[in-house]
Amino acid sequence: MPPVRLSIVMPLAPSETAWCGLLEQLRALPADSEIVLVRVEEALLALPAAWPTGPRLRQCRSRPGRAAQMNAGARVARGRWLWFLHADSRLTPQTWPALQAFIAAGAPALGYFRLKFLRDGPRLAALNALGANLRARWLGLPFGDQGFVLRAEDFARLGGYDERLACGEDHFLVWRARAAGLPLREIPAALATSARKYAERGWAATTVRHWRLTLAQARQAARETRRVEP
Repeated sequence: MPPVRLSIVMPLAPSETAWCGLLEQLRALPADSEIVLVRVEEALLALPAAWPTGPRLRQCRSRPGRAAQMNAGARVARGRWLWFLHADSRLTPQTWPALQAFIAAGAPALGYFRLKFLRDGPRLAALNALGANLRARWLGLPFGDQGFVLRAEDFARLGGYDERLACGEDHFLVWRARAAGLPLREIPAALATSARKYAERGWAATTVRHWRLTLAQARQAARETRRVEP
């Protein structure tokens, strides 16, 4: 089999089921890629019995916490590039071609996609996606649901995700990248994600909560970045 070029790391929450739909989309990826499912349960996940000869499919176990899970997946990954995907993400027709072009360019950068919400939440979630994309473009603050992709060596150089943080590990990784001089690059394609949290918790309440968390995480990330800079 060819060497692994791309490792897709997917952290799974306990009793998570959304990953099954994403896994179906990833079946068509080429043989030089792999999928690493990171579970927290002791028992192995029940994987599809028939799997194509394309991407290799593996799983590993980690202690709870998204940062810990993504770091665990990165440690066992064999690819030169790492792509961190949330279980409720969904590829659009442009996602994979745009990612291939980004990887082929080979430039050291932290890449991210434009955010798009699925139609499983309120229509106003489209405004949140617009705000997230403008924030990423103008302020250089993409979040993890925009599908971070970077070279494994750059991820290691940044120290991975900070497992001390209760939340905002993606935000802190972005700040660490900026402090280390690793450019942020928008990949010109959308990556869709579920909007069900806006339906379950209310659009206004969820939006306000996210803005408060963003501001709090920005302050914390700035303090932590200054603390670890040489």
